[in-house]
Amino acid sequence: MGQKINPLGFRLGTTQNHYSLWFAHPKDYSEGLEEDKKIRDFIQNYVKKKISKNVKNNMRVFSSLSGIACIEIKKRIDLIQVRIYMGFQKVLKENSIKELQINLQKELNSVNRKLNIATTLISKPYGNPLIIAQYIAGQLKHRVPFRKAMKKAIERTKKANIKGIRVQISGRLGGKDIARVEWIRKGRIPLQTIRAKVDYCSYPVQTIYGILGIKIWIFIDKK
Repeated sequence: MGQKINPLGFRLGTTQNHYSLWFAHPKDYSEGLEEDKKIRDFIQNYVKKKISKNVKNNMRVFSSLSGIACIEIKKRIDLIQVRIYMGFQKVLKENSIKELQINLQKELNSVNRKLNIATTLISKPYGNPLIIAQYIAGQLKHRVPFRKAMKKAIERTKKANIKGIRVQISGRLGGKDIARVEWIRKGRIPLQTIRAKVDYCSYPVQTIYGILGIKIWIFIDKK
């Protein structure tokens, strides 16, 4: 079972919680789900635009690294609370957060509900699978060999003191005509142990040869 199912959904209620917390009538559920996606996409695109303006040519590797580890959404009748977990400092400043909040409020077009956005800095950014995937995506976009990109990503996780990591990339690797899957693992990843705190993400990246899929499994600890 642990090999076939999403590791996050498999552990809901034990080591993993929902990223969206709200209740809705079954008829309104699809609208709430679509609203969550709109909020997350808007924040991701806003941060990437901010970073692309500040990134110089000699920092090409980090051009795809938004630094967003997770976006939590909590909804009430009159309030939407959004908390952005950032991996790096000064990606979003106070002025940028206010601007983001105003623009997102207009995008949602919700007059009766107040929007509140807050940020939290995580202590070990390279212990988060989404930030690792974004780092690898930045490398692949600039034609860094995929094996070298995977090894560099694993090296950056050493300071995070994780128990194990698995990095998998699939697609037309190296510009080959036939798509294939390559992966590398360090440590152990107990996918069938529900109490094992395994973080996971799936991240697509557009390259000149087509779309590549990046999957990251990180074993943090047992609960």
